[in-house]
Amino acid sequence: MLGSTHGTLTTHFRARVVACGEEPHAAVHSMTAAAAEGDLDVSGRPLHATVPDLDRFFRPESVAVIGASDAEGRPRTGITRQLVAWAERVGARLHPVHPTRESVFGRPCSPSVADLPEQVDLAVLLVGDPLPVIEELGQAKVKFAVAFASGFAETGEEGAAAQARLAAAVERSGLRLLGPNTNLNAFEAFRDDLDGPAIALITQSGHQGRPVYTLQELGVRLSHWAPTGNEADLETADFISYFSQRPEVGAIACYVEGLKDGRSFLLAADRAARAGVPVVAVKVGRTETGARTAASHTGKLTGADQVVDAAMRQFGVIRVDGLDELQDTAALLARARKPQADGVVVYSISGGTGAHFSDLATGAGLKLPTLSEEKQRELHEWIPGYLNVANPVDNGGHPVGDWRGRKIIDAILADPDVGVLICPITGPFPPMSDRLAQDLVDAAETTDKLVCVVWGSPVGTEDAYRTTLLGSSRVATFRTFGNCITAVKAYLDHHRFAASYRSPFDEAPRTPSPSFRKAQALMRPGHQLSEHAAKQLLRAYGIRVPREQLVTSAAAAVRAAGLVGFPVVMKASGARLAHKTELGLVKVGLTSASQVRDAYRELTDIARYEGIELDGVLVCQMIERGIEMMVGVTHDALFGPTVTVGLGGVLVEVLHDAAVRVPPFGEDQARAMLGELRGRALLEGVRGGPPVDVDALVEVVLRVQRMALELGDDLAELDVNPLMVLGRGQGAVALDALAVCR
Repeated sequence: MLGSTHGTLTTHFRARVVACGEEPHAAVHSMTAAAAEGDLDVSGRPLHATVPDLDRFFRPESVAVIGASDAEGRPRTGITRQLVAWAERVGARLHPVHPTRESVFGRPCSPSVADLPEQVDLAVLLVGDPLPVIEELGQAKVKFAVAFASGFAETGEEGAAAQARLAAAVERSGLRLLGPNTNLNAFEAFRDDLDGPAIALITQSGHQGRPVYTLQELGVRLSHWAPTGNEADLETADFISYFSQRPEVGAIACYVEGLKDGRSFLLAADRAARAGVPVVAVKVGRTETGARTAASHTGKLTGADQVVDAAMRQFGVIRVDGLDELQDTAALLARARKPQADGVVVYSISGGTGAHFSDLATGAGLKLPTLSEEKQRELHEWIPGYLNVANPVDNGGHPVGDWRGRKIIDAILADPDVGVLICPITGPFPPMSDRLAQDLVDAAETTDKLVCVVWGSPVGTEDAYRTTLLGSSRVATFRTFGNCITAVKAYLDHHRFAASYRSPFDEAPRTPSPSFRKAQALMRPGHQLSEHAAKQLLRAYGIRVPREQLVTSAAAAVRAAGLVGFPVVMKASGARLAHKTELGLVKVGLTSASQVRDAYRELTDIARYEGIELDGVLVCQMIERGIEMMVGVTHDALFGPTVTVGLGGVLVEVLHDAAVRVPPFGEDQARAMLGELRGRALLEGVRGGPPVDVDALVEVVLRVQRMALELGDDLAELDVNPLMVLGRGQGAVALDALAVCR
């Protein structure tokens, strides 16, 4: 079995509510209308991201502060003061609201929302319980609200119930809510003296965004900060969709503790991928401890991390581990131009530094091409002949101090195979390091290629670093080898991904196939199917299974063996029978009628002794030559149906060598799954073995995906193991299958 089943997607559930005739929410009405326009897939889930119009949130014309205060020493006073300053910066009219105050900070104060002098775009709720205010805001046609209050889903079941009531009230009101359990980060002051593409920041924990926010002090522009908190309404996906359409945004940086809805996240990531806007994310919950911490903080599911990782990679979201990696990678992706080539050259004043960095870069998957003989001869015009200039390029130090330094840099950048030049400077060594930094900055201004510098000094106050390097918008400057390598790899991977990206949602099936109708007749809600029934399910979707017959007597078994053809395999078949081999309920390589009769009696005797109810015994064609693989479907709490492929047979439990994807996906992703397997060489043939039919394996993966999409939540679990992949051109055969219906 592939594992236990999980919950289902909210959007899928809502579509089913409509189908069952229950009273739907407004969101479901819009989904039903979308279905008429072909905007839902075959399982009733949306195919396009909804992009909220957040312009009036970030740049409102009018703002109401509910619970405003100017009393000294009160927490609300500091918040009100910050909101007053923010409103002045963005040109918004601010209206304090308080039942007992006539004015706040010299501004006339309204006693209630109903008494506001105008319709406002944004209401900021400085109240302990935002729920009673939501209905008033809806009646006043307020577009957006922010709730700072805590004590909701992050506190446990009781808080989660309170948050559900808040979310329902928000949906009824028609406004959009940020929070609860959020903060003032959306109202931070952003520098307006910085040029170039900006980073838009999304965080569920406000403090975790500080490293990215402070990039402004290093000359990197920020445009927005969305602190999503508990996401009772507006969520990370909404802001990704919105930011990806903003012309000033060059990259989106996210700190994510839990995803509210996996499908919404993928649709948003798809929109960003279509727009070519990179999304860089820290997603906590890689470990069980991290997952528990995240759930207690935001009250959300973190999802199976392997699925999260695969889903992000599938849609081009760049996942990093640390906040330092988040800031460096997002900054590079926001500012760097499209690469001219994927070759990386490491250039240093020390052979040891170059060798060390090159080892790390190569190990991370960066391509360090050997420079041509002609290019090496050119470099040796300025670099002593005994030094290595093949890549890494070691200049020995002295050429950096004069006119030769710039010549070397220009010559490297002129190579058509070079797209990135990385110069690690492990420590300041003036005036040599000062001259080198200036030459790199000057050269970067004359090329479209990426120039990176690693400034290794722990001090960071040197003029070459603070003024020369950080003063350049064209040089990407890092403080560590690891962060530089991570960012450069993400940069090259992103542009490679973007160049070939095709949205899988454009090709997702919108209507059920004829196979679906056949499969529906085979499903038994709430039951596990027998192997025979599970194979019929596979056959309905065009997946090849062995010749076999289900028999209920020894005589019938002998006749079936003659029809199937010796040698045969015999297996007990029953609806609740999962691990047949361990119970001795599989007999392999039977070559005669007497062996078949004896096997039938032994199998039925074992089943009777173990108390296992059988629907019969399978007499199956024996298929020996091939590579055993497994393909399966399970459900993730966040993303719904997922498809897994990996090495099969006993290896699936021993090696855990598998790759996963979230439907929909195309043939390219199915092949990419195989490329991720550690045992992929087996498919290509090893130790003289022939290559197997990879095309047939890919086809099975795609057909299983179709099953997952069409049967949706009705198919709780599917395990095709082993799937015997035969020699090239001979296909693949599902030797065993397990299916669980919900």
